[in-house]
Amino acid sequence: MRVVLLGPPGAGKGSLAGLLKDQYHLAHISTGDMLREEIKKGTPLGAQIKSLITQGALVSDELVTKLVEQRIAHDPDLKKGYMLDGFPRTVKQAQDLDGILAKANVPLDFALNMEADPGLILNRLTGRRVCRTCGALFHVANKPPLSPGVCDICGGELYLRSDDNEETIKARMQVYHESTQPIIDYYAKQHKLKKLDGNLETAELGQSLAAMLK
Repeated sequence: MRVVLLGPPGAGKGSLAGLLKDQYHLAHISTGDMLREEIKKGTPLGAQIKSLITQGALVSDELVTKLVEQRIAHDPDLKKGYMLDGFPRTVKQAQDLDGILAKANVPLDFALNMEADPGLILNRLTGRRVCRTCGALFHVANKPPLSPGVCDICGGELYLRSDDNEETIKARMQVYHESTQPIIDYYAKQHKLKKLDGNLETAELGQSLAAMLK
């Protein structure tokens, strides 16, 4: 099963990805993770990506498509199925993805679109904390660590990402909606669009997902 995850930042794609990984054994391809890895390396490209992300802007189609194409071509684990998280974000990226998958004769099965209330999204993202060492996610209210500022898993420092402040989140949401509605329309015309309620808690989301995929 090959799936695209759609939804604004904080809509719950992380929870959905966890369900798809645990229940359906899909590999998780997060373009956000790939871009942050480039930033972590400290390369000039990473510095450019960091500046764009901090401003709430999108990284170029060409760069992100190249990263995704390399991952799909060289990761043997993806043969069992995978989900793309954070890609495509423009119609051009969606068209490029179709081309990449057509060459490999493994077309996309469907796109899952998650929607959530803006206020809930702000609460989720401004309260999110990330481990600097292992990347584990916590939330100051919904999933607090046992010790404030310390990762339960590895003991690493928890921090607030630079793009998880209210001003940047609103900018990211605006950019997302402007660029993504055409993608939603694109997959709807292909009859590959399925919708999920991002306001649901994880257990309810799992039930909704299972019913949808039957």
